[in-house]
Amino acid sequence: MRTDLWVIHLDMDAFFASVEQRDDPRLRGKPVIVGGPPNSRGVVSTCSYEARRFGVRSAMPSREALRLCPQAVFIRPNHAKYAAVGRQVRAIMRRFTDVIQPLSIDEAFMDVSGQDAVKVARELKEAIRSELQLTGSAGVSYCKFMAKMASDMQKPDGLTVITWERAQELLPTLPVRKLWGVGPASEQALNALGIFTCGDLLAYDPDTLRKHFGKRADELRQLAQGIDPSPVVTSREAKSIGEENTFPVDQTNREYLNQLLERYADNLAEELQRQGLAARTVTVKIKWNVFIEGGPKGGDFLQITRSQTLPMPTNDARTIGRVAREIFARVEWEGRKVRLLGLSVHNLVKKGELFQAHLPI
Repeated sequence: MRTDLWVIHLDMDAFFASVEQRDDPRLRGKPVIVGGPPNSRGVVSTCSYEARRFGVRSAMPSREALRLCPQAVFIRPNHAKYAAVGRQVRAIMRRFTDVIQPLSIDEAFMDVSGQDAVKVARELKEAIRSELQLTGSAGVSYCKFMAKMASDMQKPDGLTVITWERAQELLPTLPVRKLWGVGPASEQALNALGIFTCGDLLAYDPDTLRKHFGKRADELRQLAQGIDPSPVVTSREAKSIGEENTFPVDQTNREYLNQLLERYADNLAEELQRQGLAARTVTVKIKWNVFIEGGPKGGDFLQITRSQTLPMPTNDARTIGRVAREIFARVEWEGRKVRLLGLSVHNLVKKGELFQAHLPI
């Protein structure tokens, strides 16, 4: 197992709201909320740190956000603008390495093996600040899981390093909900066993844990020890490109979820265009808050996928977003809540292949 510092996780700070504050000096220092208006069924997409001090959070109904922060400035999302700035951030990252794994429009992992990772993170942050007038928080560590944890520790504008030794100091008291893949239902199941921290998890009998969680028990135990062997994976040779999010709180607000699909569509279109690709199939993935016992992992949440194949491949954000919303509108909820929402595109073709395929013979 590697213990050298080789991976950076960069997470831009309050990205959408920060872009709006940068572009309009009148908004600087004010509580800015990017999302639907409060006089409708709008929801908060993201908000500035000034708004967060009042308790405003993503996915919150805009009316509730206004009640908490009456002086807030509401701005409708401009996804095209955010995608353009995201491409600028990604271009700066590529000066340091080509091995980049985007997680969303505003965060990514970087493999900087063979370089001074802390120096790279510092120079990366400075380049983003000086060229784009934005800040990001960077985590540097020996594995992706710990790098992601590090980037969350000193927001905004932080740079945190977690070595193997430091991880062993931090992990015993880390709440199990911080482990990847542990949502509200899994946390409740672990808590019912008396497991609240990573220390509790490692002290629990492994065989009994496997009876409850199947193979997933071993994955959780590895993360609780700070072990994550997963590499930084670029999507250069991907057969599909996708993005998904597991929510800290199960969702019922369709408007917020439709906004999230639009954001996903912008990100996927940006990546398709960067790679010179187009996609023929659009897929929406949903995990419900319904846990099904059994299977190789000991059980999992009920999951569905719905796909639609297009008459022509596309890398247009509006087209992908429209199709995704149409798919989502046809899904029957049956009183369930959404635990995870994902969007992916498949059947990828190169632009040249796309045009050649439709030339007359």
